[in-house]
Amino acid sequence: MDVDSLVSLLRSDLGQSVSTAPEALEAVRADRSGQVSHSAPLAVVTARSIEDVQATMRFAFEHGIPVVPRGAGTGLAGGAIGSAGEIVLSTLEMNRILEINLDDELAVVEPGIINDTLNAELATRGLWFAPDPASKAISTVGGNIATNAGGLLCAKYGVTRESVLGLKVVLADGRLLTLGHRTVKGVTGLDLTALMIGSEGTLGVIVEATLRLRALPVGPVATIGAYFSTMEQAARASAVITASRLRPAAMELVDASALAVIGQYLGLDLAGRGSYLLVQTDGPAADIEASAALSIIRSLGGDAELSTDPADGDRLFAIRRSFHPAMTTQGTVLIEDVAVPRSQLPAMFAAIAEIEERFGLIIPTVAHAGDGNLHPNFVFQGAEVPDVVWAAADELFLACLRLGGTLTGEHGVGILKKRWLEDELGADQLELQRQVKAVFDPRGILNPGKVF
Repeated sequence: MDVDSLVSLLRSDLGQSVSTAPEALEAVRADRSGQVSHSAPLAVVTARSIEDVQATMRFAFEHGIPVVPRGAGTGLAGGAIGSAGEIVLSTLEMNRILEINLDDELAVVEPGIINDTLNAELATRGLWFAPDPASKAISTVGGNIATNAGGLLCAKYGVTRESVLGLKVVLADGRLLTLGHRTVKGVTGLDLTALMIGSEGTLGVIVEATLRLRALPVGPVATIGAYFSTMEQAARASAVITASRLRPAAMELVDASALAVIGQYLGLDLAGRGSYLLVQTDGPAADIEASAALSIIRSLGGDAELSTDPADGDRLFAIRRSFHPAMTTQGTVLIEDVAVPRSQLPAMFAAIAEIEERFGLIIPTVAHAGDGNLHPNFVFQGAEVPDVVWAAADELFLACLRLGGTLTGEHGVGILKKRWLEDELGADQLELQRQVKAVFDPRGILNPGKVF
């Protein structure tokens, strides 16, 4: 059947939800990773209900058409970009809060709701959805679940997985699964909810989520911004803070090259300040923990500022949150995402410095120091990643694995990391994971070419 006939059949099922407008097709060829597909997809379906998602998957299953689930398109691994012959299934307009249960501290939401939108509503009730990706103002809860997103606060409050109780998922053939529970405990059968979290649209389409909420932290919030002459000193300070059993809400590292670009972006004179360590504590013990962290920082050579004023805290935090937009002003950005044991952060930064020197590159890097998650960035000109960048990235990943780390802490595999998947998982586990995908997606139509 030709393309026009397929699109006509799809429209007969879904009407105006189907678009083949050139601007709509072009918009879904890329995400925030800098990756762009080589050609436009067949169509974009904007789902507004579970029934729309089911109808799309039934059609795709019958005709053997690949489907790429997509939220806001803020992903950083190329995991939700569409190309020739594919349907891009957008859940961005499935954005309602279906329930907020104060007694059980949970919410039921559609996948397209934006993190900040949800938390603004929850805050009026003294509650909070804890996952805090840097893109929280523009990223969706469904996308966070699909990639098991982390963020700046997950060292204390956990990644997305810790805040999801249950899911509704549409399978490749259009069947609807209800997974998980509304209870705090629940161990009936295999945990398919956990399997779906981080599966990047390869096993099913998330259409509803039951979320675990927290009470908003009470008391002061203390923020420390500290500058160190070397990255090794800054990383050592973060490691000592962790080893001292302090648990900041956020602890972030920014290296000197990244700090200089952020300074240009914000109009601040940050060049020559060295590397930056941000520490934020909250809750009843915030002042005590911040004082202890400040003592550690200063004892290790940090030039530090501590404030409990919210405006000052926002100012200090803005330096870290501006990293990604600042990098995009310099060219095309390949954002990497590795994680090592927290005690190995200084060693990983040393490895990055050695790779920079060996390959003649500058690799601006930030890290969620509280959980050992680093984001080395490669900045280049043009759409194609140069061979030298891929070679340096290969060395970086191998260094991470040698330190007991993992290839991705929060961005997912997508298309960017799949070539290294076997290096971490091994051949047997990788084959087993492919077999699991085949159970959920026997025709191989869900997000093909991503992850596996």
